[in-house]
Amino acid sequence: MTAKQRAFVWLQRVLPTLWLSQLAHLVTRSQRPWLKRRLITRFMTHFGISLEEARLRDADAYVSFNHFFTRALLANARPLDTAADALVSPVDGTVSEAGPIEEGRLIQAKGIRYSAADLLGVDTVGLGTFLGGEFATLYLSPSDYHRIHMPMDGRLVAMHFEPGRLFSVNPTTVAGIPGVFNRNERLALLFDTAVGPLALVLVGAIFVGSIETRWTGVVTPPHGQRAWKKTMETPLPVSKGEEIGRFNMGSTVILLSGAGAVEWIDSLVAGTSVRMGQRVGTLGGLQ
Repeated sequence: MTAKQRAFVWLQRVLPTLWLSQLAHLVTRSQRPWLKRRLITRFMTHFGISLEEARLRDADAYVSFNHFFTRALLANARPLDTAADALVSPVDGTVSEAGPIEEGRLIQAKGIRYSAADLLGVDTVGLGTFLGGEFATLYLSPSDYHRIHMPMDGRLVAMHFEPGRLFSVNPTTVAGIPGVFNRNERLALLFDTAVGPLALVLVGAIFVGSIETRWTGVVTPPHGQRAWKKTMETPLPVSKGEEIGRFNMGSTVILLSGAGAVEWIDSLVAGTSVRMGQRVGTLGGLQ
């Protein structure tokens, strides 16, 4: 790690990241024409973003920067692999790590592992169904599509919110702060599927104004709230490809499955770019 990268990691440890994220939440939702137009224009120029795939192709049609950032895409923009045995990517992003859940731990970066139980907000008994399973960590850069979709048919059975910090989750920070995903605030969505348990963990990050889902609405802010858990009285069915939530600014999704449920495709390795709807794994026992 270079001196510049170490300084970036150190700065995050001392900055008031919760306060800065609350400020970002206010600014990105401003509907003042001059402000939202300037933010959108500069963002599109800096990241080379085109609106060709967006439902709203006129930048002035967005009522705020956040409306633009979480923009909906045309129906055919992300083809969905409909094969019964296909596990699809829930997001557009880049693979940070993917592999087996070994001894209840996941790989964060080279030489850094962290607890799957802490990530999910469960005890060792609750983690049991994921032991010997697989995980994939998908990083969403600022330029990515920021809506989150269901990777296979399933039923939502529980949600666990864990408060925490709001460190960046870019590659430099992930390599420099051990346990960063367990330190940041996050929401775990737990599903029951035809191949066993499946979890999607939505990890907050600096300047992520909020995490929201179709069942809870906006989860954060307020930041720093107490942990909470909700078990669904009646599990809620969700079809593959359905939108389930979004990040209002960029972050990370971690997907976990039970033993024997998923086999990742050979190309799913660190640094690989994926798009929502494309096959990233094959489901055990389904064809």
